[in-house]
Amino acid sequence: MNNALKELRDLPAPAKINLFLHITGRRADGYHLIESVFQLIDWQDIVHLSLRGDGQISREDLASCAGAELPRDDLCIRAARALRQATGCSLGAHIQLEKRIPAEAGLGGGSSDPATCLLGLNRLWNLNQPLSTLEQIGISLGADVPFFLRGRNAWVSGIGEHIEPLNDGILPTSQALVIIKPKNGLSTAAIFGHQALKRDTPHAILAVFAENPYGFGRNDLQAVGELIEPQVCQALAVLEKQGLKPRMTGSGSAVFACCPADFQLDASSNPLGWQQKVCKTLAEHPLAGWAV
Repeated sequence: MNNALKELRDLPAPAKINLFLHITGRRADGYHLIESVFQLIDWQDIVHLSLRGDGQISREDLASCAGAELPRDDLCIRAARALRQATGCSLGAHIQLEKRIPAEAGLGGGSSDPATCLLGLNRLWNLNQPLSTLEQIGISLGADVPFFLRGRNAWVSGIGEHIEPLNDGILPTSQALVIIKPKNGLSTAAIFGHQALKRDTPHAILAVFAENPYGFGRNDLQAVGELIEPQVCQALAVLEKQGLKPRMTGSGSAVFACCPADFQLDASSNPLGWQQKVCKTLAEHPLAGWAV
């Protein structure tokens, strides 16, 4: 296969936050039904892709701030293999990953990375596969991967498979946020399996959400997260002391709050030295449009 590209560097893999996350039920197979709004933010991992002609798939971890070493056979490797299998491509790739998004935080970094790999490899290998093909691969890797492939802030429901992009104007073009990630992470399985989890929240209404998108609803997982991990409570308290209204994102343990654009992090308010960052929301994924 002729391929003019030899490498693609500095490909962003942005994180997301859940503006709210309601559990509306549970299916007979054990999967939980959710309603949530996923919003992209500019806290990003960085992916570099280099062409290999020997058909091998390899990965190199560059400087990491995620707090955990990646497994040898991570989702990026699995995404590359799945794309080759689906297309019959014989080329290989070397994947370099600069991990900046914290692990076990509820920020979606583990799903965003393979999504960026799929978009990048589709171009590096000159495959020209449509977004629908990449989504079929993505859903086999994780429920949130198709959201990152589509690249738009979205209303997400079902078990995560229903993704409806939000119309322009519902969310601000750019909103400043402060995020704190405690040292300890949280297990998604432990939270969803906890007997205290509320599973009967009424269905949300988009028009009501649109009236107050950063104050609407709640995160139903947060109460359980606070029970399992006291550091979640501590992180919430740090932001509350600064006059903000925080909540947990996803299954935690990171918490976030809207803040003024000129908000300054106060090191004295974070004596434990946890990861904290002022971010901005994104209107769309930086690689939006890379697959038709």
